[in-house]
Amino acid sequence: MMDVDDEELLRLVGKGDRGAFDVLYARNAPWLVLRLRRRCRDPELVREVVQETFLTVWRAAAGYRGDGAAVGWLWSVAAGRLIDARRRALARPQSVGAPGDDVLAWSPSAEDEVLAGAYDAELESALHRLAPELRAVLQATVLDGLTVREAAVLLGVPEGTVKTRAMRARRELREALS
Repeated sequence: MMDVDDEELLRLVGKGDRGAFDVLYARNAPWLVLRLRRRCRDPELVREVVQETFLTVWRAAAGYRGDGAAVGWLWSVAAGRLIDARRRALARPQSVGAPGDDVLAWSPSAEDEVLAGAYDAELESALHRLAPELRAVLQATVLDGLTVREAAVLLGVPEGTVKTRAMRARRELREALS
Protein backbone atom coordinates (compact mmCIF):
# COMPACT_ATOMS: atom_id res chain seq x y z
CA MET A 1 0.00 0.00 0.00
CA MET A 2 3.01 2.31 0.40
CA ASP A 3 3.37 2.58 -3.40
CA VAL A 4 -0.17 3.99 -3.79
CA ASP A 5 -0.35 7.77 -4.31
CA ASP A 6 -2.25 10.06 -1.94
CA GLU A 7 -5.18 10.57 -4.32
CA GLU A 8 -5.83 6.83 -4.46
CA LEU A 9 -5.37 6.57 -0.68
CA LEU A 10 -8.05 9.22 -0.22
CA ARG A 11 -10.41 7.30 -2.48
CA LEU A 12 -9.77 4.14 -0.46
CA VAL A 13 -10.27 6.02 2.82
CA GLY A 14 -13.56 7.28 1.40
CA LYS A 15 -14.59 3.64 1.05
CA GLY A 16 -13.70 2.99 4.71
CA ASP A 17 -10.25 1.39 4.24
CA ARG A 18 -8.52 1.76 7.62
CA GLY A 19 -5.16 0.54 6.26
CA ALA A 20 -5.20 3.28 3.61
CA PHE A 21 -6.02 5.81 6.32
CA ASP A 22 -3.06 4.66 8.42
CA VAL A 23 -0.70 5.02 5.43
CA LEU A 24 -2.15 8.44 4.55
CA TYR A 25 -1.67 9.57 8.16
CA ALA A 26 1.90 8.25 8.42
CA ARG A 27 2.84 9.87 5.12
CA ASN A 28 1.24 13.28 5.68
CA ALA A 29 1.02 14.03 9.42
CA PRO A 30 4.72 14.98 9.77
CA TRP A 31 4.67 17.69 7.09
CA LEU A 32 1.30 18.96 8.32
CA VAL A 33 2.77 19.39 11.79
CA LEU A 34 5.70 21.35 10.35
CA ARG A 35 3.48 23.65 8.30
CA LEU A 36 1.05 24.20 11.15
CA ARG A 37 3.94 25.05 13.49
CA ARG A 38 4.81 27.90 11.11
CA ARG A 39 1.38 29.36 11.81
CA CYS A 40 0.95 28.43 15.47
CA ARG A 41 3.47 28.34 18.29
CA ASP A 42 1.39 26.15 20.60
CA PRO A 43 2.51 22.52 20.07
CA GLU A 44 -0.52 21.16 21.91
CA LEU A 45 -2.87 23.09 19.66
CA VAL A 46 -0.96 21.85 16.60
CA ARG A 47 -1.36 18.23 17.77
CA GLU A 48 -5.06 18.84 18.33
CA VAL A 49 -5.45 20.39 14.88
CA VAL A 50 -3.66 17.47 13.20
CA GLN A 51 -5.99 15.02 14.97
CA GLU A 52 -9.05 17.07 13.96
CA THR A 53 -7.71 17.25 10.41
CA PHE A 54 -7.46 13.49 10.07
CA LEU A 55 -10.81 12.97 11.76
CA THR A 56 -12.27 15.30 9.12
CA VAL A 57 -10.38 13.40 6.40
CA TRP A 58 -11.82 10.10 7.63
CA ARG A 59 -15.34 11.55 7.55
CA ALA A 60 -15.04 13.56 4.32
CA ALA A 61 -12.72 11.50 2.11
CA ALA A 62 -15.69 10.08 0.20
CA GLY A 63 -16.39 13.64 -0.96
CA TYR A 64 -12.85 14.22 -2.27
CA ARG A 65 -13.32 15.03 -5.95
CA GLY A 66 -9.74 14.42 -7.02
CA ASP A 67 -9.61 17.63 -9.06
CA GLY A 68 -6.47 18.91 -7.33
CA ALA A 69 -3.48 17.59 -5.50
CA ALA A 70 -4.39 15.55 -2.44
CA VAL A 71 -1.80 17.45 -0.40
CA GLY A 72 -3.54 20.71 -1.28
CA TRP A 73 -6.84 19.27 -0.10
CA LEU A 74 -5.24 17.98 3.12
CA TRP A 75 -3.64 21.38 3.75
CA SER A 76 -6.93 23.18 3.16
CA VAL A 77 -8.59 20.91 5.73
CA ALA A 78 -5.74 21.49 8.21
CA ALA A 79 -5.73 25.26 7.67
CA GLY A 80 -9.47 25.33 8.22
CA ARG A 81 -9.16 23.34 11.44
CA LEU A 82 -6.44 25.74 12.65
CA ILE A 83 -8.63 28.74 11.91
CA ASP A 84 -11.53 27.09 13.74
CA ALA A 85 -9.30 26.33 16.74
CA ARG A 86 -8.03 29.91 16.86
CA ARG A 87 -11.59 31.24 16.68
CA ARG A 88 -12.66 28.95 19.52
CA ALA A 89 -9.73 30.14 21.61
CA LEU A 90 -10.58 33.79 20.94
CA ALA A 91 -14.24 33.17 21.76
CA ARG A 92 -13.20 32.01 25.24
CA PRO A 93 -11.44 35.05 26.72
CA GLN A 94 -8.76 34.26 29.24
CA SER A 95 -8.72 36.34 32.37
CA VAL A 96 -5.54 38.07 33.44
CA GLY A 97 -4.74 38.90 37.02
CA ALA A 98 -6.63 37.84 40.09
CA PRO A 99 -9.76 35.72 39.71
CA GLY A 100 -12.78 37.94 39.38
CA ASP A 101 -10.93 40.74 37.58
CA ASP A 102 -12.69 41.77 34.39
CA VAL A 103 -9.46 42.33 32.46
CA LEU A 104 -9.27 40.25 29.28
CA ALA A 105 -6.12 38.97 27.64
CA TRP A 106 -5.36 39.89 24.04
CA SER A 107 -4.08 37.09 21.86
CA PRO A 108 -2.60 37.75 18.40
CA SER A 109 -3.64 35.59 15.48
CA ALA A 110 -1.40 32.73 14.40
CA GLU A 111 -0.45 34.73 11.30
CA ASP A 112 0.47 37.76 13.45
CA GLU A 113 2.64 35.56 15.66
CA VAL A 114 4.52 34.23 12.66
CA LEU A 115 4.94 37.63 11.07
CA ALA A 116 6.09 39.24 14.32
CA GLY A 117 8.78 36.64 14.83
CA ALA A 118 10.00 36.47 11.26
CA TYR A 119 10.19 40.03 9.94
CA ASP A 120 11.50 43.40 10.95
CA ALA A 121 9.02 46.12 11.90
CA GLU A 122 9.07 47.90 8.53
CA LEU A 123 8.27 44.73 6.56
CA GLU A 124 5.67 43.66 9.10
CA SER A 125 3.97 47.05 8.79
CA ALA A 126 4.02 46.82 4.99
CA LEU A 127 2.51 43.33 5.13
CA HIS A 128 -0.30 44.50 7.39
CA ARG A 129 -1.14 47.31 4.95
CA LEU A 130 -1.74 44.77 2.18
CA ALA A 131 -5.31 43.78 1.41
CA PRO A 132 -6.24 40.53 3.21
CA GLU A 133 -6.53 38.55 -0.04
CA LEU A 134 -3.00 39.61 -1.07
CA ARG A 135 -1.61 38.77 2.35
CA ALA A 136 -3.31 35.35 2.21
CA VAL A 137 -1.63 34.56 -1.12
CA LEU A 138 1.80 35.53 0.26
CA GLN A 139 1.14 33.47 3.39
CA ALA A 140 0.27 30.42 1.32
CA THR A 141 2.97 30.69 -1.33
CA VAL A 142 5.89 32.22 0.56
CA LEU A 143 5.54 31.28 4.23
CA ASP A 144 3.80 27.94 3.74
CA GLY A 145 5.69 27.08 0.56
CA LEU A 146 2.63 25.95 -1.36
CA THR A 147 2.64 25.78 -5.13
CA VAL A 148 0.29 28.04 -7.08
CA ARG A 149 -2.06 25.08 -7.58
CA GLU A 150 -2.05 24.16 -3.87
CA ALA A 151 -2.60 27.80 -2.90
CA ALA A 152 -5.51 28.01 -5.33
CA VAL A 153 -7.11 24.95 -3.72
CA LEU A 154 -6.47 26.30 -0.22
CA LEU A 155 -7.84 29.76 -0.97
CA GLY A 156 -10.67 28.60 -3.22
CA VAL A 157 -9.68 30.81 -6.17
CA PRO A 158 -8.40 30.04 -9.69
CA GLU A 159 -4.65 29.59 -10.22
CA GLY A 160 -4.52 32.72 -12.37
CA THR A 161 -5.96 34.73 -9.48
CA VAL A 162 -3.25 33.42 -7.17
CA LYS A 163 -0.57 34.47 -9.67
CA THR A 164 -2.10 37.92 -10.16
CA ARG A 165 -2.49 38.53 -6.43
CA ALA A 166 1.08 37.36 -5.76
CA MET A 167 2.46 39.77 -8.38
CA ARG A 168 0.34 42.61 -7.00
CA ALA A 169 1.36 41.86 -3.41
CA ARG A 170 5.05 41.80 -4.30
CA ARG A 171 4.73 45.06 -6.24
CA GLU A 172 2.96 46.76 -3.32
CA LEU A 173 5.58 45.47 -0.86
CA ARG A 174 8.41 46.73 -3.08
CA GLU A 175 6.78 50.18 -3.25
CA ALA A 176 6.16 50.27 0.50
CA LEU A 177 9.73 49.27 1.32
CA SER A 178 11.53 51.54 -1.15
